[in-house]
Amino acid sequence: MKLSMRLISAVLLMFMIFVATGMGPVTVEARTCESKSHRFRGPCVSRHNCGNVCHNEGFSGGKCRGFRRRCFCTRHC
Repeated sequence: MKLSMRLISAVLLMFMIFVATGMGPVTVEARTCESKSHRFRGPCVSRHNCGNVCHNEGFSGGKCRGFRRRCFCTRHC
């Protein structure tokens, strides 16, 4: 009985370690590169407006970021 409880505890502990460290199933995500917009002026308050300006600059999207609310254009690397 003691051996089975130790085995169950060890398996449960290993499972929790794998889940906590992200060593479970591997997922592949595309990297996203960011660049500060050269044409966006003023503080960035609308992600939609930032995205439109970034599309005109040849990027796939954009988002507002940082304390100073700057527009950063994004695309897949």
